[in-house]
Amino acid sequence: MAMTDPIADMLTRIRNAGLARHQKCDMPSSNLKLAIVTVLKELGYVRNFKVISDDKQGVLRIYLKFDNENNHIINAIDRVSTPGCRVYVGKDEIPVVKNGLGNAILSTSKGVMHDIAAREAELGGEVLCSIW
Repeated sequence: MAMTDPIADMLTRIRNAGLARHQKCDMPSSNLKLAIVTVLKELGYVRNFKVISDDKQGVLRIYLKFDNENNHIINAIDRVSTPGCRVYVGKDEIPVVKNGLGNAILSTSKGVMHDIAAREAELGGEVLCSIW
């Protein structure tokens, strides 16, 4: 059966691996997933990632980040725009997550970026997820 929302699946795998205190999680790779995890690394929510090639589409391995007490750095990661209900915002409507303690990840015309970079570039787009 085909997966209808691979981004939601990726976010759920990251959330579940963090709650189970796994050091890494694997998932099928895609260009959009790679762009999202690049933004997560830039924001400091994951330690590292790599793409492992196989005969199919490749495997994206994400190394999760924990604090000194072995708590996952990510408190919540939620999908905002879904295939059934896309959420688009203009440059002046970019959401502020948890009064600036969190971040929103957007897909813009200049690529996938976090909310701060989108405000600086004055770009709107599709709100993929929120994280804090």
